[in-house]
Amino acid sequence: MARKTIAERIAQLDARKKALQARQGKQERADDTRRKVLLGALVLHRLETSGDQEFSKRLGDWLRRELPGFLTRDSDKALFADLLGQTEEKVVAPPLQETESADASA
Repeated sequence: MARKTIAERIAQLDARKKALQARQGKQERADDTRRKVLLGALVLHRLETSGDQEFSKRLGDWLRRELPGFLTRDSDKALFADLLGQTEEKVVAPPLQETESADASA
């Protein structure tokens, strides 16, 4: 059996390195996705089952404030319609009321 040249061995090692880097990248993306899913599951669980009503209210209010600016695709917004739709008016209403009262006093 013929011995491989140094150049062939280097090429083989480079190919193996690229394959390992690709595998590492794939694992990192999978880990990132899993972290996001688990964190989302925790947030939803706390919203649905928390015994601390004040915490659940603050968490829900924060999500209703932050999600509309974070979500860019309509399909993503539709996934959270149950969280955003019910109190979206509440988030918008206070500034409108303040403006109305400021206009009335002017």
